Amino acid sequence: MLLEQHIEELRLELNVSVDPVERRELELELELARAELAVIIAEQDGQVSAEPPF
Repeated sequence: MLLEQHIEELRLELNVSVDPVERRELELELELARAELAVIIAEQDGQVSAEPPF
């Protein structure tokens, strides 16, 4: 839930940001947070293994 809240806060910040540098930083952080959430969901669904490959 905390990661989902963070994503929502980033989305809101991005919507009000006018500075191009700040917008790009927010976009990158949002992309990373969404990717992290996708990995967590995939691990929970058993689509990927959380175990190291060795």
